[in-house]
Parts: sequence; C-alpha cells; structure tokens
Amino acid sequence: MASNHEQSSHGSSHEKEQTAVTVLDERRRAALAEIDNAPFSWFHVKVCLVASVGFFTDAYDIFAINIASVMLGFVYGNTKNQLSSNQGLGVKVATPVGNLVGQLLFGWLADKLGRKRMYGVELMIMIIATFGQALAGEAPAVNILGVIIVWRFIMGVGIGGDYPLSAIISSEFAATRSRGRLMTAVFAAQGWGQFAAALVGVIVVEAYKNSILSAPFPCRVPVDHIWRLLIGFGCIPGVIALYFRLTIPETPRFTMDIERNIAQATTDIDNVLTTGKSAFDEDAPVQRVKAPKATRADFRAYFGRWKNLKVLIGTAYSWFALDIAFYGLGLNSSIILTAINFGAPTAAKSTSLYVYENLYNICVGNLILSIAGLIPGYWVSFLFIDSWGRKPIQLMGFTVLTILFVIMGFAYNKLDNPDTPSTQKVFVFLYCLTNFFQNFGPNTTTFVIPGEAFPTRYRSTGHGISAASGKLGAIVAQVGFARLVNIGGTGAFIGHIMEIFAFFMFTGIFSTLLIPETKQRSLEDISNEKQEGYIQGAPGAAS
Repeated sequence: MASNHEQSSHGSSHEKEQTAVTVLDERRRAALAEIDNAPFSWFHVKVCLVASVGFFTDAYDIFAINIASVMLGFVYGNTKNQLSSNQGLGVKVATPVGNLVGQLLFGWLADKLGRKRMYGVELMIMIIATFGQALAGEAPAVNILGVIIVWRFIMGVGIGGDYPLSAIISSEFAATRSRGRLMTAVFAAQGWGQFAAALVGVIVVEAYKNSILSAPFPCRVPVDHIWRLLIGFGCIPGVIALYFRLTIPETPRFTMDIERNIAQATTDIDNVLTTGKSAFDEDAPVQRVKAPKATRADFRAYFGRWKNLKVLIGTAYSWFALDIAFYGLGLNSSIILTAINFGAPTAAKSTSLYVYENLYNICVGNLILSIAGLIPGYWVSFLFIDSWGRKPIQLMGFTVLTILFVIMGFAYNKLDNPDTPSTQKVFVFLYCLTNFFQNFGPNTTTFVIPGEAFPTRYRSTGHGISAASGKLGAIVAQVGFARLVNIGGTGAFIGHIMEIFAFFMFTGIFSTLLIPETKQRSLEDISNEKQEGYIQGAPGAAS
C-alpha cells in the first residue's frame, strides 16, 4: 500500500512539474509575441536615437582620419609634406585593428554579462581615446604619430564594441514588421557621421583660412590646430549619448533566454512597452528555468549543424568581402580624388595658398561623396528592407558593385585622362554610384542580418564574429591599398585595385546564397531552434 502511495505521489509531482513547464513555455512564447507584435512607440524611437548617435560617432571618428591624415602630413610629414606610406597606413589601419578586437570581445561579453552592462562602456572608451588623440604630443622618446596610432587602436576597440551591442539591442526590442527599418535607421547614422566629418573639416579650414594664408609654408601651426579640432569634435556626440546609453533597460530576451528568468522578463516587457523603463526588485527570488544554455559544448553542437554554420559563414564572408571595397575606398578617397586631379589646387605647391586649397578641396570632395552616394544609399535601403527583403538587396548590391568596379578598373586609364575633364567626372560619378550601391546593398544588410540570424544566447557573439570578419577585410584592404597603390608611379595602380575589388564583390554573391531571408520573421523562428518545448524544466527558487 505504501509503495503504491509513493508511486502515486511521485506521478502526481511529475505531472505538476510537466504542467508547470508547459505553462512557462507558453508564457515565454506569449511574452516574445508581445514584443514582436508591439505597436511602434516612443521607446522604439529612443532606442533608435541612442544607438544611432553611437554609429554617427563611430563613422565620424573612423573617417575623419581620411581628412586628418592629409593635415598630419603637412605638420609631421616628410620633405614632401605628406605622411610616408607606412605612417599613413599605421594611422588608418589602427582603428580597424581595434574594431576587430572590440567586436569579438564585446560581442562575447554582451552574451555573457548582458547588453545593458556593456552598453555605455564602449562609448566611454571611444570618448577617452578621441580626447587622447586630440591632445597627443611629442617628446624626445615618443613619436606623435605612434601616440595617435595607439589612441586610434583603443578608440577602435570602443567602436568595435558598438557594432554588436547597438545591432542586438535594436533587433531584440524591435517589432517583427519594422525590425529591418529600425536597424537600418541605426546604421544609416554612419552616413551622417561621414558627412559631419567632412562638414566640420570645411568649417574648421575656413575658420583658419587667414591663419593659414599668413603662416609660412607648410603652415604647421594653424594646420596642427585644425586636425586636433576636427578629431576632438568627435567627443561631443558621444558625451551626449552616454547618459541615455546607461539608462537603456536590459532586453527581455537576454533576461528570458540567457539569465533564464522568465518572471522578470515578463515584468520587463510590460514595463518597457508601457513606460519605456524596467523595474527590478532586488529582493525578489530569482527562478531560473531549465533551457538551452551557452557553453562550449552547446556552441559546438549548435554551429556543428550545417544549417547553422552556413549562416555564420555567409554573414562573416559577405561582410569580409564588402569591407575590402568599402574601407579600401572610404579611407582612401582623398588619395583617389587626388590621383584623378578632382578639385586639385591651382596654387603653386610651395605656397600657403596651396595648403589651404588642398585641405579645403579634400573636405569638399568628401562632402560631395557623402551627399551623392553614401547617405541616399542608406535611406533607399530603409524604404525597401522590410518589403523587398535583406537577401535580394544584398544580392543586387554585390552584382551591381561587381559591374561598377569592372568598369572603373578596366577603363581606368581612359577615365583618368587629364586632357578630358569630362571623363574624370564620369569616374567620380561611378565612384558615387559604388558608394550608393554599397549602402543600398551589402553594407546595410551585412549589419542587419547577423543581428537577427542567431539564437539569443549567441546573437551578439555571432554578430561580433561577422563584424570582425568585415574588419579583417578592412585591414587587408588598407595594407593592400598602401602597398599596391603606387606601383608604377604615384596612384598608378588604382585601376588594378578596382579590378581586385570587383573580384571580391563577385565572391560576395555566392556567400549571400548561404544566408536566410529574415524579413517579417521572428528572431526565434530565424534561429533554427524549435520553440515549442524550449523550456525543459521548471525553476527551483533561489534567493
């Protein structure tokens, strides 16, 4: 009799546990559906703005060096008043190297410690490093360019951290129907950051015009002031955004799937969607459900399946291929514009007027490139990304870029003809088109897709790995560009570099075929994990 009673009791408790698991599983899916179907609100606008300011700052800090490196050449350069190829390479490549480290590090930390804990830390690193660059000095045992390179590496770590964090926070808070547009709006701030760097350059150069013209060639003192102001202004948007970053609540998906605290996550969803804030009761017991947990074995098991691994390969290689051209062009636009004599100074090379015209024309040239190609491309992506889809936009972008780079590469000698200014204008037009189709194409989608394609416990890590692959491409492009560009004479190899870019754009078409279409799908559906029965056991209360 006692034995039968014990079996009955055990059966009853097992049934209760199974019921509890089923209820929790349904509760989780209902909570996720609430986020996915939430109407667009002021909280979504806040997330978008706070993340966008970070990307605005990122782009400003990265691409301001494109202009500042010319200024550094006048102040600290060689007898030709320009940085040597190694110095220019060091100054430009330091940030992508830092990006690579930051993307891997913060991508992992955001999955390990939480999005909220890390959000703001990377911005502090960026602010401190930007300020450090602007105040960099020289000493008998210290070369100022070495100091700048160190600060730009540290700044790059902070910028790198911003990629996975901003992408994941915006994707995990967004509703399914508008997630692509929200993430694209965040990323589009890059275009405005590049525009702002060129605009600030124009303003500062104009403000110092009289000082430049009255200074003896090569105008070291006023130009030294100009590059420090240009770089230093990058601190301002970061400082503005810092407070708001620190007040962004933890994403309910992290609380639910990584901390495995469904009760807290459900409360957070209700609070965030109504007030935009989360309330945390420190005295409440933490009840962790049994669910898939991020471990090395689980990581190997998840990505050991081809259907999951091919997505990571697709997102990582696509970003790698794209960034070879994006950064190869973006960080060297001054060299390319100079090589084709676009906006070339008319004054004699050894005069103060030449210095002014050179700096002014480079800033205006970058301004034109931003307005003509970069910014429109982002916003056309914004219009189509949730209707046409990510994959078609990326395929179209890589295909068009392949064609454009083939034309620019194989016809370069005809286009770069000083005797026919009209053909040089054609080259600049094609150059603007490449900027347009990079952004209305893979530059946007390679940011968006990794922020959606992986399960919550690996979403930031997966995005970090993909983004770091991109920065590896940027480093390859920078080193390759610096080593190849002057083979056969100053700027003589640019046409062949365009041909190399065309090859990588072509390979990007095939890596795109590995990725899924993510439009109008929930993050959980995209992750390739069965959601019914995701909760495997009821929690045991722990204080």
